[in-house]
Amino acid sequence: MGESGPEYTAELLRHFADLRDGVYGNAVSRRDKERLFAKTVALLDPYARQTLSEINDDLLLRTGEILATGVRSTDDGVDAIWTLTWPEQRDADISPIMLHAFYGAGFHHPHMRGGTVHDWPLNVFNEEQATGKLATLRAIAAADAHNLVFQRDYRIIPATMKAHTL
Repeated sequence: MGESGPEYTAELLRHFADLRDGVYGNAVSRRDKERLFAKTVALLDPYARQTLSEINDDLLLRTGEILATGVRSTDDGVDAIWTLTWPEQRDADISPIMLHAFYGAGFHHPHMRGGTVHDWPLNVFNEEQATGKLATLRAIAAADAHNLVFQRDYRIIPATMKAHTL
């Protein structure tokens, strides 16, 4: 919990204050904001991997593979992507579960999204704030898993097909 309430509301207040003040953290220039974004990605990395590992262990019965791009330049700014791919998902020809941190060229500051769910603020500047983001990462990944099942069916989730486990 932050001083004013839960971490997610503290993050929203940081986000809105940045919009009000024209900054991202203490950064003003695009270059400094991108440097800060790279630090944010490094802080989030273990929590993004933990989130996808939990889904891999519990839902995919350890059949998945986690991939991460690290920070990279794109035509629309900079981003970092963590994905969880597995055989049934690939066979169904649908996207993997994704956690996507991005700082679009026309954006004031970075955001996060999944492959099928969109935009959360990404105002994470220290380890405590990154730890607080774990619940959001879990929610994004869970929503992605849910939406991917609806793109195909429940059979893409190995734990669902395991006899009498539910």
